[in-house]
Amino acid sequence: MNFNYLLSFKILLFLSLSVTLYAQELEQAVPEEVGISTDRINRLTEVLQNYTDQGKMSGAVALIARKNKVIYHHAIGKSDLETDSKMKKDAIFRIASQTKAIVSVGIMILQEEGKLLITDPLSKYIPEFKETTVAISSDKGGYEVVKAKREITLRDLLTHTAGIGYGQGIASDLWAEADIQGWYFAHRNEPILETVKRMAHLPNDAHPGEQFVYGYNTDILGAVIEVVSEETLASFLQTKILDPLKMEDTHFYLPKEKANRLATVYSSTDSGIERAPDAGTMISQGAYLKGPRKSFSGGAGLLSTAKDYTHFLQMMLNGGTFEGNRILSRKSVELMTTDHLGSISFPWSGGTGFGLGFSVVTNLGLRGQMGTLGEYGWGGAYHSSYWVDPAEELIVVYFTQLIPAQNIDDHGKLRSLVYQSIID
Repeated sequence: MNFNYLLSFKILLFLSLSVTLYAQELEQAVPEEVGISTDRINRLTEVLQNYTDQGKMSGAVALIARKNKVIYHHAIGKSDLETDSKMKKDAIFRIASQTKAIVSVGIMILQEEGKLLITDPLSKYIPEFKETTVAISSDKGGYEVVKAKREITLRDLLTHTAGIGYGQGIASDLWAEADIQGWYFAHRNEPILETVKRMAHLPNDAHPGEQFVYGYNTDILGAVIEVVSEETLASFLQTKILDPLKMEDTHFYLPKEKANRLATVYSSTDSGIERAPDAGTMISQGAYLKGPRKSFSGGAGLLSTAKDYTHFLQMMLNGGTFEGNRILSRKSVELMTTDHLGSISFPWSGGTGFGLGFSVVTNLGLRGQMGTLGEYGWGGAYHSSYWVDPAEELIVVYFTQLIPAQNIDDHGKLRSLVYQSIID
């Protein structure tokens, strides 16, 4: 064989393999290849663009994957209106409570490694929670503080049935006095474990196992991870989840070289949207670039991209694996995405339960929206959302930065437009 011919053949083979590998990493496909109509899914682009044109949001990134293939990945509008910066697909967003699912997986990893059981009492790892209290309404007005009926378990925290809120219950005065209210931690100049220990001495909103109370549960789980792993939550997640899943742009605090990719936060007003202030706590740009960088909030602290978060959800949909890396066993994924509430009522919508870190659809008719039984997901305070539909092999990730989000029905339209595009 001619040497030049052989060399050319090897080069072409290398380029072919490189393209194949690159395509596998992106997992892209024509929508029709996986039972989605191109014309129908493109309706979503027009609808999202209308929200930006009407001044209801600055911009967004949406990513849809089906059958292990990305069939829609679009950036809409602006990442910053003042600088007229176009939103890009690799924009980085504050994902807030979408952190919870990742940290919940971290707890399950530790269970699989034999380092804890989710049935364990919380006090086994943070002794300050050995005896907790609950604030209940008093017949004489106000409230009284009583001893909790039983100890809090890790499973209570995973299912938000520990009775721990965000410090806004009837004993909010005590939580305010302790300077622990709301989900925001990035400004704190102390490790999350120290903050969590102070929570143990404050009265909760309900007795363990009796109500779904959304609150600091996953922040406490993040502190448990630090205790058990003997490393920071950031380090643990990096090694066990982020690196294996190639989540290269997911951080608690953004590296300086990525600062220009962080989307700006806006707030809804009666006259449109306005830029959230730089300083402050929950409704602000936050201390993700400039701050102490000491508190790793397992409940609301991460920044990420739509692509990165899709990698995480694809791992869940694959039964715990991603590109040959096993993060969880299939049985752990099944347990996490099964309803654990039973007779406990989910407070915000019918036909919905809660697993270990995810909401779960339990009755499609009661829920009253397009979807599928067994679908699971959640969202974030900055108006981001996601869900996984195992029956349809479908992943939807939607990122924007709008808090508060008012006079906008994009989440409902997103769901409707995704499902109407399925044609198989």
